[in-house]
Amino acid sequence: MKVVAFNGSPNMEGNTYHAIRIVTGELEKEGIETEIIHVGNKTIRGCLACGQCRKKRDEKCVAEDEVNEWIQKMKEADGIILGSPVHYSSIGATMKAFLDRAYYVAGNNNGIFRHKVGAAVVAVRRSGGLPAFDQLNHYLTYSEMMIPTSCYWNVIHGTKPGEALQDEEGVQIMRILGKNMAWLLKLVENGKGSVKEPERENKVVTSFIR
Repeated sequence: MKVVAFNGSPNMEGNTYHAIRIVTGELEKEGIETEIIHVGNKTIRGCLACGQCRKKRDEKCVAEDEVNEWIQKMKEADGIILGSPVHYSSIGATMKAFLDRAYYVAGNNNGIFRHKVGAAVVAVRRSGGLPAFDQLNHYLTYSEMMIPTSCYWNVIHGTKPGEALQDEEGVQIMRILGKNMAWLLKLVENGKGSVKEPERENKVVTSFIR
């Protein structure tokens, strides 16, 4: 099994990275392969709302950049970790641009992230962690992904790179998340072929403007 993690921080080895590494460290102990992709330092444009991914259904965004490669890595993985710093009580702009496009492509191409195990982690100096955590979870729930939990919300605190490791409670949260994610990944894997997967329904879109 493999889990691919996305670091939405501009800093390659800042506190978001350290949060992700605690989680992936627990996964690796259980024999699960991991890969961390640095998103936050890239130049990623937002969704063009052109609808071509829905029309072509080729699992690609028409804006040719790293996003299409990452979509395929997400498709091939058993689990996905989304990690972001907090900018004005929100996830990083580059991370949001990536996620808007990747999850829109996935949703318009037979829900290719459906029933994968997905987790969100956030690193913050002081406040705004929960709104950012909530934002990341929107992508997971929209895509019918399976979400492992921890002993508290998945937020770790620190300012300078590495300071998050001094947040004992935050470290525990990430460690337990990693253990629970590994367990859920194994449950899903062992259930394949023995527990029938519910059929995917076409999405119903309702407008309240008449």
